[in-house]
Amino acid sequence: MFKNQPKGLFALALANTGERFGYYTMLAIFMLFLQAKFGWEQSTASQVYSIFLAAVYFMPVVGGWLADKIGFGKCVVTGICVMFIGYLVLAVPTAANGFGVTVMLAALLLIAVGTGLFKGNLQVLVGNLYDDPRYASKRDSAFSLFYMAINIGSMFAPAAATAITNKFLAKAGLIYKAAIPALAHQQMAGTITPEGAEQLNGLMAMMPDANAAGMGLDQFCPYYIDKLSASYNMGFAVACISLVVSIAIYFACRSWFRHADVNATQAKATGTNYVELTPKQTKGRIVALCLVFAVVIFFWMAFHQNGQSLTWFARDYTQSTAEGWSRIGFNIWALALIATSVYTLFGIFQSEKASGKIGCGAVTAALWCGAYAIFKGLPNPLEIQPQLFQQFNPFFVVALTPVSMAIFSSLAARKTPAHPEGLEPSAPKKIGIGMLVAACGYLVMIFASIGQPSPASLNGTVAPDPVVPMYLIGTYLILTFAELLLSPMGISFVSKVAPPKYKGLMMGLWFAATAIGNYLSSIPGLLWKKLSLTANWGLLMGLCVAAGVVMFAMLKKLEAATKD
Repeated sequence: MFKNQPKGLFALALANTGERFGYYTMLAIFMLFLQAKFGWEQSTASQVYSIFLAAVYFMPVVGGWLADKIGFGKCVVTGICVMFIGYLVLAVPTAANGFGVTVMLAALLLIAVGTGLFKGNLQVLVGNLYDDPRYASKRDSAFSLFYMAINIGSMFAPAAATAITNKFLAKAGLIYKAAIPALAHQQMAGTITPEGAEQLNGLMAMMPDANAAGMGLDQFCPYYIDKLSASYNMGFAVACISLVVSIAIYFACRSWFRHADVNATQAKATGTNYVELTPKQTKGRIVALCLVFAVVIFFWMAFHQNGQSLTWFARDYTQSTAEGWSRIGFNIWALALIATSVYTLFGIFQSEKASGKIGCGAVTAALWCGAYAIFKGLPNPLEIQPQLFQQFNPFFVVALTPVSMAIFSSLAARKTPAHPEGLEPSAPKKIGIGMLVAACGYLVMIFASIGQPSPASLNGTVAPDPVVPMYLIGTYLILTFAELLLSPMGISFVSKVAPPKYKGLMMGLWFAATAIGNYLSSIPGLLWKKLSLTANWGLLMGLCVAAGVVMFAMLKKLEAATKD
């Protein structure tokens, strides 16, 4: 798995891990922050969230175009610096007024611009490492490992965000209750119902601080909103620290990948790994890439419900406690031990010496014992917060990456007269399969939502009969299978097929497609209070099925582009 990979891969992957940890720490609580601080409805918050995500993934087009002219490394470093300033501004508490909104939007713009300069160009550097014939056959596995590293950062992010916000809330003598922000804003606006006021009084009485618990609603509501918003600001500050770590890794290990930091102009001048394509080949490759970009829009529209409708479902329709074995999934340290044990378990079978097998077996047993010890120490039932569900997707990515790599390696090794190259599906075929798998994830959500009241009828309260957490956990598992088939394979496909002089731009367009998908992810948010839950999930499922069918219809054309 890690054997015979260039050292530069690990340096670039770790640099990206730091940046992604900060980004997803911010993103885990961003939607909750918008609704808590400003009292925005789901539709408004969803629009801001989606526009921000779209900007984050659209700006790599500009960053890639610029890098094709001035160099990839320069853009990466500049991007980190711009992002740092953006996160620093976002971490500063402001009033919930027009000025506060303006400052927040300015911070989001800086983060988007910085990400645009950083994200795509770092991945071009990874792809350039595999232009070397010694490593060319390992391109797909390299991007799987790179993607796994991204998700290591993502996996710890929701827990970090939750821990920090809870810590600062506790300093104010408060605890988080999902229903309070919406009810508090209704109280301050004078629109709260008698039932809502009764519920809010009950929640206020649960506060550890006697002063807070004894306040009247008119005093408690602005106090709680102010302290909760400030605690979210502290969560955003984590991203600043993670970026410092990221840039330190990048510069410390720069010698490992410096040779890959060449654009087409530089490569042509030096004769380094430069391949001249005919105009026909260039056009064919660009057309094939654009067709893939068009299809994956709908995957990202469905996938990026994790910070929107799936988080709302976790908050309003899912039990706020976990019982039995499901508790272990809400402790990040237990998940980390379990994910690590997958790799040591593979080490048992991959080690050539008996001592290696025994050592990996002993470590695996120790990791399982550690996870069990953590599980035994957890309260039963365990209080959980809605953003914690977002840690399951990166956990599954990290844990399942070696499994997917093993499956595809096995298929690649099975050569037949009809398939002398092996039975491993092509990258375009994997993307098509991934779309159909994603549809299955939303089929689970349809079953989970049968019999539940519509979002419009809740009016800021929670469902009277919430579902067990396993529905959401299962959905995240299925969506992760789809993601592993689509995202790392798509990036690998772009790095392989993109014409040399347009590498930065093509990688940017991959993220631009993601940007469009992210913006369209607001549609379920806009329809949240207009449709039933099953209709919302059915819309997403139908789009995934349609995109998968289109992908298979174009399969021959796309596969031909990789062979010219």
